[in-house]
Amino acid sequence: MGRWLTGGLITLAGLVWGSSCFYIVEPTEYVLVTRFGQLRVVRDGGQEAGLHLKAPWPVDAVQRLDRRLQVFDLPAVESLTRDPLSGAVDTTLTVEAFVAWRIPDAAAADRFFRTLRTPEQARNVLAPLLNGRLAAAISAVPMQEWIGVVDTQTAAAALIGWPATIPGTERLAQQDLQVMDRRSERLRQRWLQADGQDLTQQVLQTYGVELLDVRLRRYYYPEAVRSSIAERIRSERARKAADYETQGRQQASAIIAEAERQARTIESQAQARKTLIETQAQAEAARLRAQAYAHDPDFYLFLENLRAFQSALSQTRDLLLLSTRHPLLRPLAGPPQTSRSNDMGTPPPSPMIPQDRK
Repeated sequence: MGRWLTGGLITLAGLVWGSSCFYIVEPTEYVLVTRFGQLRVVRDGGQEAGLHLKAPWPVDAVQRLDRRLQVFDLPAVESLTRDPLSGAVDTTLTVEAFVAWRIPDAAAADRFFRTLRTPEQARNVLAPLLNGRLAAAISAVPMQEWIGVVDTQTAAAALIGWPATIPGTERLAQQDLQVMDRRSERLRQRWLQADGQDLTQQVLQTYGVELLDVRLRRYYYPEAVRSSIAERIRSERARKAADYETQGRQQASAIIAEAERQARTIESQAQARKTLIETQAQAEAARLRAQAYAHDPDFYLFLENLRAFQSALSQTRDLLLLSTRHPLLRPLAGPPQTSRSNDMGTPPPSPMIPQDRK
């Protein structure tokens, strides 16, 4: 019985030990076969997936690396920002970012295994390197390059003063997304290619890691400076409001001055037009009087005498004692008869004006 038990255990142990000669490569991984700790072969699951042979344990050992896309968050980094107006150092900004990376091929997996070995070690090595570049990039460019966003609806509301719905919003939203993508790509290039050094190629050649994307996840001011930032925002808004009020008053003064100038111009033009019309009317009246005088000078003289008589009597309450033969009473005798002398061209007598009053 003991002999059978021992033989069974030896057979089982042999089967287990013999099964270590086989290993399976999954399509989502790289398999690295080491012999006594030295890398011997790298199997790419994308091309060599399936069952493979190796020397049994402990001669050969298998290490597995994920060939899929991997993402990890970078620790929050604090950096000084630059004032967009003066270019001087501004306030401290805390930035959180993430990194998307992968091992691109079998040769990169070889370098990764020799330098880093595990994704945890890759994170420990890459995080300080990327954070250092990120802090340098933040301090080198104005804040608008990092957080400026195009929003068609908000821009339209700012222009017209109330929320608005713009026709073709979906198309404009797509354009906004394209603008944001281009801005993110510029920031990514500035982040990864600072000082003329391509960090992507450097990391790939050194560690076998391909950096597919690095993006900002969140940015905020530290708690210690938030109160000063809020106060600064309030003071800037108050200054802008004062500037707008000053500009409004200046524009109002300019509008009023222009309106007054135009009013004076219109008034002077109207006065000149009035004078011209009066002059023309007086000339036309004189022409008509001349025509009437030429038609019947005696009757014209008779009318002038009546007007003179009426004017003399309406402006006084004095009592006039005149002879019936006085020239002033001549108009009361009726219209004069046309004389031959007038027909012959003799000028008519002048209008009768009273010479004395009693």
